[in-house]
Amino acid sequence: DNVVHLGKTLLEEASTALADINYLQDKSKEILNLLSLKEANDEEHADLVHQLGDVQLRLEELDSYSSNSRVEKILTGLGFSEKDFIRLTDEFSGGWQMRIALAKILIAQNDILLLDEPTNHLDIDSLEWLVSYLNKYNGALVIVSHDKHFINGVTSKTLEIFSNKLSFFSGNYDAYIKFKEERDVLLVHQRQLQEKKIKETKKFIERFRYKATKAKQVQSRIKKLENTELIELPESEKEITLNFPVPQSSGKVNIELKSVYKSYGETSVFKGIDFKIDRGNKIAFVGPNGAGKSTLANIVSGKLEINSGDRIVGHNTLITNYSQDIADNLNPDLDVLESVYGIAEEKTLGQLRSLLGSFLFTGDDVFKKVKVLSGGEKSRLALAKILLTKSNLIVLDEPTNHLDFSSKRVLQKALINFPGSLILVSHDIDFLLPIVNIVTEIRKGKILAFPGGIEYYLSKREELIAAKQNETALSSLNKTTSRKEIKKLEAEKRQKKHILTKDLKRKIIELEQLISDLESEEKELEANLADPDTYSDTEKASEVNKKFIRAKDHLAESMKKWETLSKQLADIEQQFV
Repeated sequence: DNVVHLGKTLLEEASTALADINYLQDKSKEILNLLSLKEANDEEHADLVHQLGDVQLRLEELDSYSSNSRVEKILTGLGFSEKDFIRLTDEFSGGWQMRIALAKILIAQNDILLLDEPTNHLDIDSLEWLVSYLNKYNGALVIVSHDKHFINGVTSKTLEIFSNKLSFFSGNYDAYIKFKEERDVLLVHQRQLQEKKIKETKKFIERFRYKATKAKQVQSRIKKLENTELIELPESEKEITLNFPVPQSSGKVNIELKSVYKSYGETSVFKGIDFKIDRGNKIAFVGPNGAGKSTLANIVSGKLEINSGDRIVGHNTLITNYSQDIADNLNPDLDVLESVYGIAEEKTLGQLRSLLGSFLFTGDDVFKKVKVLSGGEKSRLALAKILLTKSNLIVLDEPTNHLDFSSKRVLQKALINFPGSLILVSHDIDFLLPIVNIVTEIRKGKILAFPGGIEYYLSKREELIAAKQNETALSSLNKTTSRKEIKKLEAEKRQKKHILTKDLKRKIIELEQLISDLESEEKELEANLADPDTYSDTEKASEVNKKFIRAKDHLAESMKKWETLSKQLADIEQQFV
């Protein structure tokens, strides 16, 4: 079933969520029309005035006077542009149609919002906006989600389903987990005491079962034992650790793109971009949906042809790719276990079943044919297969969409320990946090690298947004910009450049000092090695030689880092020329 009405423009479809307001506005007009026909002293007139008051009060509660601007604000917050407002809903992909459905729910302003996995089709921009919006929402929220960052940022209570009971806990997900850990320890202790008491009771019964003087006590304890309900323990979540097969070592550079152009028909995505992934780097692709994250990931993996430019594959680079349509490549006639058994090297049947279990294929599920699996199950199976593949560059496009918390933890740990290079397209901040060391933002056909983790990127993003807002405010003051205002705008531009480059410049200066020190050390050690007196003491000569090798390696590594950071700095500065 369609989640939106086809044949309507985006704005028309979103405005259908204002049905209550539209009804009340029509009702208000109807009452006003009736009032114009009644005398002021008419008994029915007073009743109509009372009805009108109720209607207008409700319209005020629904903030009806700003409803149109609210529609546009919510659509913009969820990533739609003003140009999208007049596009037909038919033109949007399934993911964007889900956003339209979410927008309608928010626009309706109902007393209770029930949201089931609302972040699955959002990017980081719209996700952060949604967190901010829901924190100001006046109604109650009930959320089902596997996005830890999202629910921690929005919820104040957590509902647990355990032992056929529903229990409420104050606090967000992190607070609940802390409580759960403490509670589970207590339950285990109470169960141990209970089992000890049961054992003692059984021992008493066996000992005095046939003694007439103890018959009454024995019967009492038998009855008590029969009525005892064992304390139910939480299911033990075994920490499954899965590691990728050790890949062959690749060259220094895995993939390099030079002056790459890519378009779909007349729609241009990239115009002459450069991109490089060095061995061992783990890079997150972030940015608005539709900006080209998946396109760039598919270009890197070789799945997608480029229009022009160069895609250079480094020495011995072996690529594995997980994309949204990878499930289509599974053999429908194999069962789940057969699908992984054929590619597993040095894995026992038990290990394979543990792997599949961590991706929610338990018991007889492993014998299901691929052709009867749901879309989500196929995606999880494809992901499990990737954990058995030997490669030194893995490209993953939204791998967590169909995973629960425990499955995400398994994949997250495996990616942290993966010794190769990684490209991750994801909006799941909590998942990315411990994995990536570089964030590449893709926006409006340009790519911008942030040499740091996701937290660093988010902090820089906030600074850039603030700078952009200041820039917009300045430019809107007067269309005919004065010389003074031009200077202000240029200052904003310099501020933006400073935000992006200050940490890079600091790191480069530190590296240059380190390189200078290492060069001096290397020169001094080289002189010692050239001195014949050094070799009069073999142990000393050996130690000097070791120090020389270490200094030389350290210098080469530092030079490599300096070159990488200098290239990143040059790329950023080029954008402000």
